[in-house]
Amino acid sequence: MPTHLKWKSKMRFSRLLPAFVAAAFLAVPSPALAWGKTGHRVAAAIADHYLSGYTRARIEQIFGPESLDEAATWPDEMRADPAPFWQKVAGPWHYVTVSGTVYDSAPREGDAVVALERFRKILRNPASSLADRQLALRFIVHIVADLHQPLHAGRPGDRGANEVKVTWFGKPTNLHAVWDSSLVDDQQLSFSELAARLRRHISSDDVIALWDAEPRDWIRESVAIRETIYPTSPELGYDYAYRNTPIVNRRLQWAGIRLAAYLNATFDPAPSMRSKGRK
Repeated sequence: MPTHLKWKSKMRFSRLLPAFVAAAFLAVPSPALAWGKTGHRVAAAIADHYLSGYTRARIEQIFGPESLDEAATWPDEMRADPAPFWQKVAGPWHYVTVSGTVYDSAPREGDAVVALERFRKILRNPASSLADRQLALRFIVHIVADLHQPLHAGRPGDRGANEVKVTWFGKPTNLHAVWDSSLVDDQQLSFSELAARLRRHISSDDVIALWDAEPRDWIRESVAIRETIYPTSPELGYDYAYRNTPIVNRRLQWAGIRLAAYLNATFDPAPSMRSKGRK
């Protein structure tokens, strides 16, 4: 099997490791997008504040003037591309499925944890092409935030609660969409306004306590939250928003801190690769 599979996209990214591709064609349909554009940009903007100087320089080598918040939404935007890569291969990289309380192992088609590990290897390999490193970094920025959305550590069978039909202030939707976008967008703030507001409430003690570059820890947190957010009534409104908007904002804060931790660990692993093993 060749080392890379050539593929085409409008963004001119040209190659990808076939270990992803061969297995991922077996994938089942993926859940809807995790976080909306606002949520992904918020997490990336928060992360940018906590990057080391060395990591920032390495990212600029890959992205040039493009910011993390610009890159954050690209993997979701490209899912509209009809190419087989986007329709059949990349879908499983946005989520994990956890039947109990602890992430066990990935399915044959791979998942977000597998993708993070392999994309990190691409970034650390000096022989990787610029196109491969751009692809890898874009996905890492995106996936770290995905794993902090509780329904992207989903139960088996309900596609991350896409199958859980609800109404949001009287409008038909599903629970996944409420957590992706509604709870964020109903705050009526731009991503930069929300990121600035959330970052003002992150203390130095918070950063130290939450600095964790281990995806399995983030997943364990998301699963614990997941079990508390399925509603008893399908009619969601002010009460559900009041109880859960603070959780959403906290997960965005934590996603930003963990994205910085993961990127620092990727580019400068000696001081950064420390898992707190949070329960």
